[in-house]
Amino acid sequence: MSYHIRSLYSGSSGNAVLLSAAGVNILIDAGKSARSLCTALNAAGADIKGIDAIFITHEHADHTGALEIISKKYSIPVHMTAASASGMHMGEYLRGAAVIHTPLFNVSVGALEVTSFTTSHDSACCVGYKVEFDDDEGHHAVGLATDTGCVTESMRQSLTGCESVILECNHDPDLLRFGPYPYQLKQRIGSRYGHLSNDDCAAFAALLAESGTRRFLLAHLSRENNTPTHALAAVRAAVPDESIDILVASPDVPVELI
Repeated sequence: MSYHIRSLYSGSSGNAVLLSAAGVNILIDAGKSARSLCTALNAAGADIKGIDAIFITHEHADHTGALEIISKKYSIPVHMTAASASGMHMGEYLRGAAVIHTPLFNVSVGALEVTSFTTSHDSACCVGYKVEFDDDEGHHAVGLATDTGCVTESMRQSLTGCESVILECNHDPDLLRFGPYPYQLKQRIGSRYGHLSNDDCAAFAALLAESGTRRFLLAHLSRENNTPTHALAAVRAAVPDESIDILVASPDVPVELI
């Protein structure tokens, strides 16, 4: 294929996705530390110096932890919503790099067109992204939604028709219900403003597959309330077509969707 999507790492300890297409490299989220991010980029065959822009889904530390140091060392625009910016501590370097937007925005980075859409998460503002571009093979659309307690109408409209989708598959309902977390935390995770369950992810993946999605990367799995086996089994049961690729992101190492 003429483009690459790599999850550098995914989960409560940190999240970052690299999209390389049409001669452009963008990151979606920059969790963990700057050192971890650069190490993961190198492991994926990329370099922080080649990143053209960073897009942030929301202000939580597992999505933003590397930003201040990265902004100090490199001149990379960091796109985020105004609410997310106001909900996090921003040092002088990140303030200088930040490009502030309303929740629904559209930005061109080279030949890539990046469009946000809203998700449902307990942050100041949380968005997902759809990225579109053209090449010799035609028009492409890929999407990401990794922090949401439910499938929003904005998610449906934006991700329907995407050929590749990174989608949250956070927890198995039974593992969450009988697991070690305190009751209030279980309620938060399972709410409409928490994280997407395997079952809800599977149901949405089935709808997306019907609309033409051919590749899924299941992301933001909980270490305590999920396993790759549980997540993959749930989604594969809803999307039995073996010609559709379903992969699971790792919390530690890069995983290439395409």
